Amino acid sequence: MIALTFGMTTVLANSPGKTSKMNIVEIASADAQFSILVDAVVKAELVDALSAAGPYTVFAPTNDAFNDLFKSLGVNGIDDLSKEQLKPILLYHVVEGEVWSKDISSGKVATLNNTASIDVEVMKNTVKINKSKVVAADIDASNGVIHVIDKVLIPEVKTSSKSKGGC
Repeated sequence: MIALTFGMTTVLANSPGKTSKMNIVEIASADAQFSILVDAVVKAELVDALSAAGPYTVFAPTNDAFNDLFKSLGVNGIDDLSKEQLKPILLYHVVEGEVWSKDISSGKVATLNNTASIDVEVMKNTVKINKSKVVAADIDASNGVIHVIDKVLIPEVKTSSKSKGGC
């Protein structure tokens, strides 16, 4: 396993071991940079799932990441996407278990989207999830941990593969 240091791009909301009283959805709802993510979670009917006991690790894209995606898709926003389109994309951002930055390692990692795994690449001062960069890490939630990313992850349509390392 490769240990991880985020360098200057890390923002630590809480340290491992300090348990938040808010769950993943509540934390995202309380932070304006995740308002589009929260709207997407609501539209995809995933609020209950992501509020459940878990634990989960969520790679949470910011509003800027969603706006970049909307531009590339030629859509105006969440309203232009259906529940059926959003659900597999959002589940692609969630990993079972609580994976703190110190425990992240390079490799393929299975997501709650059972048809696609993410590629995690740990470098000296950066962690990449596919082509997205982790810009803040270790936001503690009562049901897991959130790592903020700068791009929305889009799953490739492939056959299911199980984790072979990583996270």
